[in-house]
Amino acid sequence: MIKKTALCSRRSFVGRCGLALVAPMYASGAVRDKSIKGEGWIGFTEYRTNLEGGRHPNVVTMRAAIVRANGRQHQRMGTEFTQKPNTWTQFAGWSPDGEQAILGNGWESPENGAWEEAQKTFRFNAEGWLYDTLLVNLQSGKATNVTAIDRVSFYNTGVFFWPKQPNRLGFQALINGDSHPFSMDLDGRNKVDLTAGSKEFAYGFNASPDGTQIAYHKSYQVYIARADGSDAKRVETGKAFNFVPQWSPDGEWLLFVAGEHYNCHPHIVRRDGTGLRKVADRQGYRGVVSIFDVPDFHGGSSDVPLWSPDGKWVYYTAMIGSSVELMRVSLDGNPEQLTTTPPNSFNYHPQFSPDGKRVVFGSNRTGSRQLFVMQSDGGECSQITRLEKGWGAMWPHWQPALKLGRQ
Repeated sequence: MIKKTALCSRRSFVGRCGLALVAPMYASGAVRDKSIKGEGWIGFTEYRTNLEGGRHPNVVTMRAAIVRANGRQHQRMGTEFTQKPNTWTQFAGWSPDGEQAILGNGWESPENGAWEEAQKTFRFNAEGWLYDTLLVNLQSGKATNVTAIDRVSFYNTGVFFWPKQPNRLGFQALINGDSHPFSMDLDGRNKVDLTAGSKEFAYGFNASPDGTQIAYHKSYQVYIARADGSDAKRVETGKAFNFVPQWSPDGEWLLFVAGEHYNCHPHIVRRDGTGLRKVADRQGYRGVVSIFDVPDFHGGSSDVPLWSPDGKWVYYTAMIGSSVELMRVSLDGNPEQLTTTPPNSFNYHPQFSPDGKRVVFGSNRTGSRQLFVMQSDGGECSQITRLEKGWGAMWPHWQPALKLGRQ
């Protein structure tokens, strides 16, 4: 039985979402900051959703942006990296101290985009694609293209700061058509393939909180390995489809979706591969959120569950009636519904504030894809973006709090 908490409903946000866009969009990578105490930045990607022609015309409009958690000071980042035609930026994360933003910077030729649209599939090659990841200092605007240094691939994503090792980064690179997890130094040098020689597609790569192990899925099976990629062991789930393992805050568990493709549900397993159990059911939700208002041969963006910062809850999305609602479930399997939105709405991509008291997520409840901030128990809720019709906000990332007040 699903328990309904104090819900972030249509009625609750109408009275609280009168925040206007009070700051202009700035072209520089540096951020103009009035240091609103206690209100960190939320990074996200904004883009057109309804341009004719399929994916490519809409993807190339993507721009990295930030907004305060109270909805103020909405501004773009890194627009100097989108001067070349058919290039875009995406907000991809933060450094642990909150002083650097991680931005994806992509380019695809119109010819390759047209071919993909006609064939309804991706064609990744160095002639038609270039995707790198930058580290951008919020104060100075200085950007370092860490994946272009000693380049190993034309397509590099998923950069993250390695836990407990401040001079190390992780990322994923496309090698001969297969995705490989890599580590590298903070300056982009000393890139090491952690699945060297593999002919399988490895994805969902991340490191344990103590930095000593990694997890990823390869050919839709979950693997755990040492930090250098050695001693990789498959987690036996008995499921054909296992996707994006995530370490619990204490490093003792992995969370991922398992089952069949488009019929998979949140599961957890101990770091030694034991104790596998299903903790929630998505109730018919395929787990993919549509990102465009025009046909998309890729289908959308994966909507995966995540841990609460205290490790006591798993937050996920599920079909309730005709809408996809934000849910949470305790580790003993008691689910709670956190949002109640109009029919045919979808809520997606929840991410936590540093203190775990609030969650930012996307929703189309107003008729377009916007971002909302809600108390993590489903209480008070506010809309923080007000993009024009035909635009969308996706993939939010809440800035770590260690340096708040010194940004």
